[in-house]
Amino acid sequence: MFEDIKRFAYEEDGAAGVEYALLLTIAAVVIAAAGVVLGPLVKATFNSVITGLGGTAVP
Repeated sequence: MFEDIKRFAYEEDGAAGVEYALLLTIAAVVIAAAGVVLGPLVKATFNSVITGLGGTAVP
């Protein structure tokens, strides 16, 4: 029984899952932050192109 407990304590499969979840969370936060920062810049660029082509800019 103690061997099973020792093996469970040294098992690293669960730790790898936690690490992947942490990596995915960090990636999601970075992508969301990039969207917030780059969103207005992209909108301004598209509005500039639309206006240049004779269209009406999106508010």
